Amino acid sequence: MATRVVQPRDAVIDRFQATINGTSAPDKNRIGYMSRKRAAHTLDLFKASFGNPMTDDQMSDSLRKSVSVATGLTYYDLRAPAMNLFPTVTPIRNSLARMQREHPGEAAHWKAVVNTIGSGQPFMGWVQEGRRSASMSYVTSNKSLSYMTLGEEDSITEEARFAADGFEDEDALVQLRLLLRTFIKEEAGLIGGDNSLPLGTPSAPTLGASGSTATLPAGTYSVIVVALTQEGYLNSSLSGGIAQALTITGNDARTYVLNGGSSNKSPNTTQPITLGQALTGAETPVTGAVAYAWFVGVAGQETLQAITTINSVVFSAPLTSGLQPAAAITADCSTNQSYAFDGLLTWAFNPSSGAYVNTLPTGTAGTGTFLTSSGAGGVNEIDTMNKAMWDNSRLSATVIYVNSQEQKNITAKTLNGASAPLLRYNQEVDAEGGAEYKVTAGGVVSYYFNPYTPDGGVKIPIKIHPNLAAGTLLGWAEHLPPWYVSNAVPECAVVQTRQDYYSEIWPKVSREQYYGCYSQEVLAVYVPFAMGLLTNVGNG
Repeated sequence: MATRVVQPRDAVIDRFQATINGTSAPDKNRIGYMSRKRAAHTLDLFKASFGNPMTDDQMSDSLRKSVSVATGLTYYDLRAPAMNLFPTVTPIRNSLARMQREHPGEAAHWKAVVNTIGSGQPFMGWVQEGRRSASMSYVTSNKSLSYMTLGEEDSITEEARFAADGFEDEDALVQLRLLLRTFIKEEAGLIGGDNSLPLGTPSAPTLGASGSTATLPAGTYSVIVVALTQEGYLNSSLSGGIAQALTITGNDARTYVLNGGSSNKSPNTTQPITLGQALTGAETPVTGAVAYAWFVGVAGQETLQAITTINSVVFSAPLTSGLQPAAAITADCSTNQSYAFDGLLTWAFNPSSGAYVNTLPTGTAGTGTFLTSSGAGGVNEIDTMNKAMWDNSRLSATVIYVNSQEQKNITAKTLNGASAPLLRYNQEVDAEGGAEYKVTAGGVVSYYFNPYTPDGGVKIPIKIHPNLAAGTLLGWAEHLPPWYVSNAVPECAVVQTRQDYYSEIWPKVSREQYYGCYSQEVLAVYVPFAMGLLTNVGNG
């Protein structure tokens, strides 16, 4: 252990005097940094401080506190490396198989036999003795999907690189964070990308007035509606407005335009309101929409006032000023035909897919229609979806993706007074029967049992998806069941890549290094009918 040496007062003064006189060999060179006159004056003050030390009462507060923790003259204990406190929740990306083609070309192509038609009577194979049956026929489909590019970029300056030396490898971590952000963007595209299903122009909304306790000022109100895709829902907010055509300026200083996922604005409808009444609005459901934006105000001056995940709304309080005007919405900006591929929701919404889609009725304005309990520990709407997928395609979902809102509501519908007789609680006790009982509060329905399978039923995991809009549930059969001759269709959907994740290290033109992370891919949904969709679900 090091020993602290405290020099006597006279020794310190003698050493300082020798330094001034230039007689101390190690200190000769130091005298060049101060004049001898100034050094002598400093020595006089030094001697005085030893000869007449100040008491605490004589010492000013500023002198006594000149060196303290508050001055910052302390060791800086920095934990390395930096903590990346951002979530990367990508369940669909993680579960999908990725297929790299040897010679990918410009698009992914495949053929599918979607049905066989028996000769004569489809379900009667009887043949007369000595005779031959007629020939069956096929229904085939040719598919072609262009590869699309997605990616992200970041950079690091030379100053930042050298300043991080000893703390973390900033070049490597810049590229790691790029990859994680690319995962997040890819996940959003895999569930909500829209290449082929435009929302168009919604119809004029239906308005009404109700109640007697609202604080909405009296007047005649005009309402305009804009429908939102899954991407539009993520890109829009009350404060930021509805995303339309977004101009992207790349690091090559060139620009391109991405559509934000919103429809054109609807025609307006007006409704007079007296003091105490609330304004209600409802819109005809738009195929492909998971949310609706509501612009309200005096005719010609409507501004964004609400975004709902059902097709209705209620306004009972004064409107908020300073929000996006409806005049800013000028076109249908719902699809990106040149840049995006279709995500799972778009595949399911497409009327030609054969997927089961149930858009719940409008119900009560502002509230919508809720999921309903079956009274036997289930949810009627999910039971109906499961039955329809079996009846139509002989399939069962292998996963149900939901928003956290729907997971809570499913739990509330299945664990209630009606289902209580179906539940059993087991508690172990000791030999004397005196052990305390222990109960864990809370709980969630993590699986849904589907009885509509030929092998006695299957448990379907219910998983929260980080991007899925509230009010929408996606049931998806990730794999074909064994009664399909599925050796040629290992997955119902794959990410087919022309070039999977790769890093670009751009040539330096300044003292800043740019990195890019890209992937050239397409979501190839081989079995689009292997999905069930519930949408326009109210929160309750």
